[in-house]
Amino acid sequence: MSTPLSRRSFVKSVASLPVLGALGSLQINVRAGDSPLGLVAGNDRINRDRQAALTLLKPTPAQLEHGLRLHADALVFESYGFAPRAAMDGAAFQAFAANGAPEAELVDLREEMAMTRWATDAAERAEFLEAMRIAGVTCIFQNTGEEGSDPLRLMKRLARFTYATDVGRDTCFRATRPDDILAAKKAGKHCLYFTTNGVPLRQEWESTRDELRLIRIFRQLGVRMMHLTYNRRNPIGDGAGEPNDGGLSDFGHMVVAEMNRLGVIVDVSHSGWRTSLEAAKASQRPMVASHTTCGGVYRHFRGKPDEVVRAICDTGGLIGICCISRFLGGNGDIHAFLNHLDYAVKTFGADHVAIGPDISYTSKNEAAERAKVRARAGGRSPLSAAGSKWEHLWPVDDFKPKPQAEQSIAWTNWPLFTVGLVQRGHSDATIRKILGENALRVARANWTEAAG
Repeated sequence: MSTPLSRRSFVKSVASLPVLGALGSLQINVRAGDSPLGLVAGNDRINRDRQAALTLLKPTPAQLEHGLRLHADALVFESYGFAPRAAMDGAAFQAFAANGAPEAELVDLREEMAMTRWATDAAERAEFLEAMRIAGVTCIFQNTGEEGSDPLRLMKRLARFTYATDVGRDTCFRATRPDDILAAKKAGKHCLYFTTNGVPLRQEWESTRDELRLIRIFRQLGVRMMHLTYNRRNPIGDGAGEPNDGGLSDFGHMVVAEMNRLGVIVDVSHSGWRTSLEAAKASQRPMVASHTTCGGVYRHFRGKPDEVVRAICDTGGLIGICCISRFLGGNGDIHAFLNHLDYAVKTFGADHVAIGPDISYTSKNEAAERAKVRARAGGRSPLSAAGSKWEHLWPVDDFKPKPQAEQSIAWTNWPLFTVGLVQRGHSDATIRKILGENALRVARANWTEAAG
């Protein structure tokens, strides 16, 4: 029987490993007399998250080394998520707020800083690249559209990520075709493949062709995947947060057909179960639920029951398991996350499973920058937003994860997800598929050189 890894033997084991490609920064920083884990010099938060996962996993030295080597060598292409978020520029934000900027502009500015400063600020770029290397991620299917179907609302984030990947293209560029992702892996770089949290609709309803035409335009702007719905109901179908699900509308069938024609991946992560099922039956190309969970493990409205997942897989598509504790159930920790991956592989096959974390890493500099922002007259902080956002109108969900659960599935723990899959007995070939090969296959199956 193998022996679980102690804190001291872990330090000794990982310190003896050679530089592991993109995971070279994973080397141990051991000071005289130190016994705690010290995976990343100067970043206590990442170290705390690693400690939480390792305490739960208790890998043997052989499992740890195998998992880390496999992760470093494999293509890691997450099926949905967010690139590391930069810290805001607190002084610039404070000056803008002090000059009387309205709340909507402050919300936009704060979001723009989080999405773009990694490309324009040297310290934030170093932090961004460190997080990407520590996670061992080559490509992220990046959400570049604010939730909904309003074209201008969707375009704001699309513009920001286009700008950031243009400025920072030497290290993290915008991938426009599947082969770009493999090229990034080979070159030791990173890239973002664009998706939006909605199908762009004019909502003038002059004709169906008029309403559909923006899909092609956004595809030309680099978008390769779209949500049919977010949490709420729209003219396409019903969202996951609706109390009743009427399924895919007649117009929704036309949307799926147009996305298939243009090579834009259909994503039903935030769609209701009936809407998701009918979309899967309608799609002629592989489609996805890019960041969700298995209802066969834990029944949650943001997960998908087996019937829906099976229909998605029957298109040649995939289900991406997310890292949201309340959607995973159980203790909401790394074991719960691995339970969903296990179930998906065993129930639907290794060719149809991916990881879509739906979480990100935020710069360690954020707290210090936020401290530079002062409250306005009346005591209200310019960093707070009024009211509950429409897309956050959720059904009651009072799940409480166990202590340190969310730390154990932190975004920078990506390499430990691989270690966990090794512990569960999955073959290297299966793990490589889950880490990125399945997402790449679906991207290729939808790719068309000249859409429309």
